[in-house]
Amino acid sequence: MLTTPGTEWRIIAQEPADVGGLMREYAAPLAAIAALCQFIGLGLVGTALPFLGSIRVGVGRGLAAALVSWVMALVGVFLAAVVVDRLAPSFKSRSTLGQALKLVVYSYTPLWVAGILYLVPAVAMLILLAALYAVYLFYAGLPVLLKTPSDQVLPYMAVSALVIVVVSLVLGACAAVLTGSATGFRMF
Repeated sequence: MLTTPGTEWRIIAQEPADVGGLMREYAAPLAAIAALCQFIGLGLVGTALPFLGSIRVGVGRGLAAALVSWVMALVGVFLAAVVVDRLAPSFKSRSTLGQALKLVVYSYTPLWVAGILYLVPAVAMLILLAALYAVYLFYAGLPVLLKTPSDQVLPYMAVSALVIVVVSLVLGACAAVLTGSATGFRMF
């Protein structure tokens, strides 16, 4: 997916759309990378602050934040897929939840893989580059998975991206409230 998305989208389009299997066998393990690395980075490594030394969250709070973050990631991709599916007719696209879920989940691949950067909190902002690539993957997958006409791909992608950002912010805020920390604010 990361190196040859054009080829991969055509293969993915032909695969059966097993929602449970996709969430359990693909999304859950990849989302766990970011959650685990966030726990290690913030809970064990810490963030260096000038004149203050290294700041770490406690192990209990870190584990809670990692678990909540992982669950919110899975909830987030599912909600995003539902929204993408519901928007499909507005953009002359094929509406199937299975295909929309494949589009969203596989588009998140670079974000989840880049979650390894949470091991070093000082460089975690580089995950924004992975987010840009995720947007490109989503854009490239729309015409293949949802049969979006070429003149509708850009507006559909833009509206979907906006909705996904809002869903991410809301779920991040919920995660922060549940764990009592600001570590919940991240895109899946």
